[in-house]
Amino acid sequence: MKSRKLNTNRGAAILFIIFGLSFFIIAVRFLTIEITGQADGKVLAAKAAKKYLRTSAIPASRGNIYDASGEVIAENVVSYNLVAVLDPKVTIDPEHPKHVVNPRKTAQALAKYIDMPESKIYSLLTQKGRFQVEFGKAGQDIPYNVKNEIQKQNLPGIQFEAVPKRTYPNGSFASHLVGYAQKNETGGQMAGVMGIEKSMNAALEGKDGKISYEGDFWGYILPNAHKKVTKPKNGENVYLTIDKKIQSFVEDALGKVQKQYNPKKAFVVVADPKTGKILAMGQRPTFDPETRKGLSDAWQDDPVETAYEPGSTMKIFTLAAAVQEGVFHPNATYKSGEFRVKNVPNPIKDHNGGVGWGRITFLEGLQRSSNVAFATLLDYIKQDKFKQYLEAFGFGKQTKVGLPNEASGKILYDYPIERYTSTFGQGTTVTAMQMIQAATAIANDGKMMKPYVVEKVVNPATGKTEKTKPTVAGNPISADTAKKVRDYLRTVVTNKKTGTGTAYNIPGYEVTGKTGTAQIPNPNGGGYLTGTDNYIFSFLGMAPKDNPKLIVYAVVQQPHLKAGELGGEPVKALFNPIMKNSLQYLNIKPAKGKTVRLAKLPDFTGDSRSEATSAVKALGLSPVVLGDGDAVTAQEPGAQEQLLPGAKVFLKTNGNKVMPDIRGFSKRDVAGAAKLLGLRLTISGEGYAVSQSIPAKSKVKSGQALTVKFKNP
Repeated sequence: MKSRKLNTNRGAAILFIIFGLSFFIIAVRFLTIEITGQADGKVLAAKAAKKYLRTSAIPASRGNIYDASGEVIAENVVSYNLVAVLDPKVTIDPEHPKHVVNPRKTAQALAKYIDMPESKIYSLLTQKGRFQVEFGKAGQDIPYNVKNEIQKQNLPGIQFEAVPKRTYPNGSFASHLVGYAQKNETGGQMAGVMGIEKSMNAALEGKDGKISYEGDFWGYILPNAHKKVTKPKNGENVYLTIDKKIQSFVEDALGKVQKQYNPKKAFVVVADPKTGKILAMGQRPTFDPETRKGLSDAWQDDPVETAYEPGSTMKIFTLAAAVQEGVFHPNATYKSGEFRVKNVPNPIKDHNGGVGWGRITFLEGLQRSSNVAFATLLDYIKQDKFKQYLEAFGFGKQTKVGLPNEASGKILYDYPIERYTSTFGQGTTVTAMQMIQAATAIANDGKMMKPYVVEKVVNPATGKTEKTKPTVAGNPISADTAKKVRDYLRTVVTNKKTGTGTAYNIPGYEVTGKTGTAQIPNPNGGGYLTGTDNYIFSFLGMAPKDNPKLIVYAVVQQPHLKAGELGGEPVKALFNPIMKNSLQYLNIKPAKGKTVRLAKLPDFTGDSRSEATSAVKALGLSPVVLGDGDAVTAQEPGAQEQLLPGAKVFLKTNGNKVMPDIRGFSKRDVAGAAKLLGLRLTISGEGYAVSQSIPAKSKVKSGQALTVKFKNP
């Protein structure tokens, strides 16, 4: 009995010691943590803070893209996505429900504003077990004014998500140059995919900010929590060298040529030879950067990304090399027809089947675009020397114009036959941008200017501006040579008997330049394509001859020609109206006659309606009144702007804003009217306006959507 009691006491003592030791260890552990704030080498405060710390991104606004005059070409706007919350648990106060309580009524109301049948909306709103539903494409990109109308219906559970959207208000206006931007699949940030949007993405995209705070499990900010905000750095604004009016001339001409001739490709580049500025650039087929319609058929920026054999326009630079070397004697003669290269079985032939025109002068050979004349000149220039000229003119390397995926072309010069064919633009490949750059040396007295498309980049927060300075890319020829070349090329346009470029003679303006008819390599191999349509037709011209202000390069590939129709006809339909309208717009004095008078607009604001309309008519312009009031409050174009005769002037009056009949208006005129009325413009098609979503004479409000369809005449 005594032994059993002893054992019990011993066991109790052992348990006491064990529990006492455990308590001591725990107490020491707590005391250590209390004093050091650490456990297992980790700072507990930091670990707790990390558990409750929340970080949210503050998106940066992408910069805008403007033309040279400051008109918006690409900008960010806010659109809205429609969302319907179905879960009743989100409603705390039954008097103020936060979920859809009447699906039938809600469906009836929404069907008036979105492109979805009521039955389909009702089906979405009655899905079981869903927290919320969206409405697909019909519920996306909802304009601000439509959102407001829906909100006025006071529909419980109907919410809107603000979504930044990149918009291109001018549609296909210089679309390949501008490109487009879209959201990344991963991060959601908008990024440029092609054109300026891509090449200038680093400047345009900016840098997202962030907000850090302490939050609960659900992500809500805890009471009295400390917040740290890093402001976003918004993207910079990019101003292009593109002149909106010259670009409009290009777009109009391309649209007509596409309709009439349906070429496989057509493109035009207009440049200022004194600076290298690209004033306009367009192509067909094209696409709408907002909808991406047409993109699958026209992905490449042809003037920049496509290398091709230029044909006889290359003779401009062979001529320049010969003149600079002192070996072009216009009155010296040669035997036209055929030219044989040593050890090459097939001769080089003139374009009339190798018949030629007998023994003629080199000047006549230039005028007739004789391949034999230029192959002969190579023997005078010398082969190695001519390659140096090709390189000096910038062929075989990128111009660095500032657009992505620029091709470099290739000087094909390995074999003797290739050296001879390069003189007349066969074999060697070029880009349109290289041709423009090389042509500036001819137009600018030997000084070759690097082409560029970005005028300046402006930081919207600080106003800091980085301007692009004109850059001399080389001096391949002298001023005297350049003048002689322009004089010789002028005869290509003026000589009615022998000149191949007479179709490009514009009365009143001394156009100088060279035609081109280039063969197209057979994609299946075996030489070149055959047939009257299977060529690249072009004209590279400048005006006025003695002091060129513009270079226009027009190219048409494989147009559908009627029987007896020449390949130069679609090129003429591009070059002539673009060059003529652009020279008149720039108020360039014709060689004969008086300067084309441009009307300079006064400031009409504050004038009476009748006074302003009378004054506009007196200037030879067409007034369009946008309102039912008696006094002018705004105008478009603005004061001091110079307009060609017949141009439209929009006058906004006090009182109600009124929609005009815009049928027959150009895209430029429609954009001007929409801007003054404060409308959200959506356009489709090419040519001139044929329909409008807001009827003529209707009263309109700022922010209202206007859809206009265009069609070629």
